[in-house]
Amino acid sequence: MVDHVEVIGSGSASATPDVVAVDARVQVEARDVAGALSGLATRLTAALAAAADHGVAEADRRTTSMGVVPRWDAEGRTVTGYQAWQVVRLRVRDRDRTSDVLAAVAGAAGDALGVDGISLEVADLAPLLERARAAAFADARARATQYAGLAGRDLGPVLAVVEAPDGGSPGPRATLAATTRGAAMPVEAGESAVVASVLVRFALGPA
Repeated sequence: MVDHVEVIGSGSASATPDVVAVDARVQVEARDVAGALSGLATRLTAALAAAADHGVAEADRRTTSMGVVPRWDAEGRTVTGYQAWQVVRLRVRDRDRTSDVLAAVAGAAGDALGVDGISLEVADLAPLLERARAAAFADARARATQYAGLAGRDLGPVLAVVEAPDGGSPGPRATLAATTRGAAMPVEAGESAVVASVLVRFALGPA
């Protein structure tokens, strides 16, 4: 076997998220299931129309969960009504319009609206991943060069490259200000980082 050195390099790259994902919950209660579903359909249709009017494309509106559950009295013995809900993820591609979109959806859904969570995403991860991989490979070469020098050898050509499993999905940090209906909601995007790891085997020059 050819004398070699094998190292693992790691690298990362970051960018400012440019998409805000809002998990909007519309929830309605009624005395019976039919009434709850009917009320939900009315409020949800209005909310989605408002989102569309403010630039959220159909492809960026996706139902993530829904359900109907009974409501019980204080003793837990008698059903007093039913609660129907649906959560829709709205992807706002213009981060500065997040407040306007939320205000419009809230105006359409009224008190039936809740927000389960807000997250930030990078729309196109490919360039970020390319930069992270390049940084990981450069790190591997630097490590191998050092080890070869410590061994009194020159670093030879690459013999093998193996990409390590996903080092981690983007991890943006966002700060959301408390809001009431009609109030502006500033969104601090922070940065989203991806990490890449690569195992590289280099040949060693003659001793």
